[in-house]
Amino acid sequence: MTTFTALGDSITLGVGDPVRPAGEQRRAWRGWAALLAESMPEPMFHNLASNGACAADIARDQLPRALARNPDVASVVFGINDTLRPGFDPDKIEAAAAHTVGALRAAGAHVLTMRLPDSGWMLGLPDALAKPLARRTGAVNAALDSVAQRFGTIHFDAAGNPATYEKRMWAVDRLHPNERGHRLIARSFHDLLTAASVPMGTIPDAEPQNPPPTKLAQFAWMSTKGTAWVLKRSTDLVPYLVAMAVREMWMRGETDDTAQSDEEQAVAA
Repeated sequence: MTTFTALGDSITLGVGDPVRPAGEQRRAWRGWAALLAESMPEPMFHNLASNGACAADIARDQLPRALARNPDVASVVFGINDTLRPGFDPDKIEAAAAHTVGALRAAGAHVLTMRLPDSGWMLGLPDALAKPLARRTGAVNAALDSVAQRFGTIHFDAAGNPATYEKRMWAVDRLHPNERGHRLIARSFHDLLTAASVPMGTIPDAEPQNPPPTKLAQFAWMSTKGTAWVLKRSTDLVPYLVAMAVREMWMRGETDDTAQSDEEQAVAA
């Protein structure tokens, strides 16, 4: 039996990969972690991920529940929410990640971690807004790289995988993988676990097994939950990104002015 406990945010929760459980009318989220669990020997799967979770939330709320389950394998996948919040602090993010991963490793679990692609690219933001967000993503990935090296995690570089950037891998909101994208993550971790000599069963299929959402279904989702997300972010994220962009342009202007002044002084001398 393999106990797999998944910690993280909405990506691990499975948003973007809807399925309809047998005998039920309403759809539920599945996602990469559930797909990966299906390929483990006698899996006992616990998904503790939650929408909107940041590194600190995972350490505070999800880690104690994960440790109580004595996992053989645990995943700690996060970062997008951290980059989209005011008060961004890479040192605090790394400390929270190190606490979570270190505790799971000390408990004997193989831990899965993942480098994330750039949120600004996924959202299709203008360069002035995308560049500050790209730097945040880079800082989160640097923190994850440090934690992965320190604790010996099984580390998937989604940011460096060309397939990650294919539009066919992403749901309509451009922040969550669709079924194909979730399968890409599951297959990548399966390969890494196998390379680490962790017993695994058959790798998940690459091709989606469910028909893609219709245009109407995508519109309906964006008109309800998607719109709620946009409205919420419009009151905090967007103004903050604009402020970041203005600050960046201001600092660049000061740098240019300093360089010009130095050049003028050199000419005068």
